[in-house]
Amino acid sequence: MYELIMWLETHVRVNSKTKMFCGCKNAVELEWDPNINTCTFCMGFPGALPVLNEEVVNLATKAGLAMKCTINNVSVFDRKSYFYPDLPTWYQITQLYYPIAEHGTVEAYVNGELKSFKIHRMHIECDAGKLVHAWNKTLCDYNRSGSPLMEIVTEPDFRTKEDVIEYLTELQKIMRFVGASNADMEKWQLRCDVNISLRLKWETTLRNRVEIKNLNSFSAIARAIDTEFKRQVKIYESGWTIDQETRWWDDEKWVSNSLRSKEDAMDYRYFPEPDLKPLVLTDEYIAERVIKELPIDRRKKYLEEYKLLDDDARILSNDRTLWDIFEWIIIRTKDPKKACSFITTVLFAILKESLRDVQWWSVDEMVYTISHIINLLNKDELSSTSWKQVFEEYYKIMEEELEKTRNHNVLNEKDTIDFIEKIIDRLGLRQKNDTEALAKIVDEVLANSSSQIEQYKSWKVNLFGYFVGECMKASKGQGNPKIFSELIKNKIG
Repeated sequence: MYELIMWLETHVRVNSKTKMFCGCKNAVELEWDPNINTCTFCMGFPGALPVLNEEVVNLATKAGLAMKCTINNVSVFDRKSYFYPDLPTWYQITQLYYPIAEHGTVEAYVNGELKSFKIHRMHIECDAGKLVHAWNKTLCDYNRSGSPLMEIVTEPDFRTKEDVIEYLTELQKIMRFVGASNADMEKWQLRCDVNISLRLKWETTLRNRVEIKNLNSFSAIARAIDTEFKRQVKIYESGWTIDQETRWWDDEKWVSNSLRSKEDAMDYRYFPEPDLKPLVLTDEYIAERVIKELPIDRRKKYLEEYKLLDDDARILSNDRTLWDIFEWIIIRTKDPKKACSFITTVLFAILKESLRDVQWWSVDEMVYTISHIINLLNKDELSSTSWKQVFEEYYKIMEEELEKTRNHNVLNEKDTIDFIEKIIDRLGLRQKNDTEALAKIVDEVLANSSSQIEQYKSWKVNLFGYFVGECMKASKGQGNPKIFSELIKNKIG
């Protein structure tokens, strides 16, 4: 009966070394000590003037282009006036009328369906500080004051909580991919406010909205949406209307509380920032920052061209280093399925799904190693059970070398292949494909298995695996099970 209409306001902390308008250290990571990264400007001292951080503009432009936004050649900064204890200047420098980017699109897979979510605008602004409530007092930490943010405002395109979460997941990937932000919600590098409105399914106009704040995880966002939907339905069915307001989400109690009535732009008394000139970006500057391929583009390729499973395509498109490794392995093996299988089963099992812990290994060396192992498997020189053993031994040797010497001489392709070959021979894992030699083993096994052969011919066909297993034992695991199977079929049917 009721349709859920949502749009999002997402604040993303820009990954610059310094704050937006001064030289203080940016609060990319949370500081344990309060008020140590401050100066006269971010503390609002009279006479202190802002100087725009060039790297913030660079990263914001890349992020805007990655969201397929139009980057405006001219954008203007404005003052947004409001009075909170954590805002020492009593105003925030932001962009209202002429933002840096607008009219974009973010694509995301939702339950297997590719959806597009429209970006209304993206502007850059400086953050306020942080209030800490303790000992019946409110304390102010200004480390975060003046830190650069990108605020991304969407159109009302979201109908389910799954839409919201998958969009935010894709947005997080984009920000990490272009280097604009680590977008870690736990560290407040990505904060999302969800605007929620309900209407009857046959209505075309929007009713009053409620903005839910204090959402710092995907699970909290899902719970807040479910709770607010039920709250608004209950109010409408009681004959009341929804007040346009901002509510604060308490994730421990799973309830929202009214924070304030929702302000309009006029409440903030916007006016152009007098101490900053308009930001002018040339067409050449913008063109240099165009992103040719995004994580969602790779995911489409993996699904449509390589025919990977959805989970595998999602995982392999998450990290730029990982997808480079995957693509280079495919160039050397022409086998995307085995490349995917090796990375998601063997590699992840050893590295615990993190490439960051492998300090000694270059990407090239990883590609050489995995590619050679896969090629040996495809030539039947390795079995599907031994490729993990080879890789584990290689990893173990490199870890021991790093522990002893604190250094690892990166191997070129030839030396990497030679090293892998030596490991295989030392462990006796090279698969034998000599048909004549394997036929002798089959003859010996069958000669000692007359009763099992009779049972097999009496339709106990599961004994076929017994014969192959005995042959593998006799060959000390080095015989090719495919050749054994063919030979046994030819001899006993």
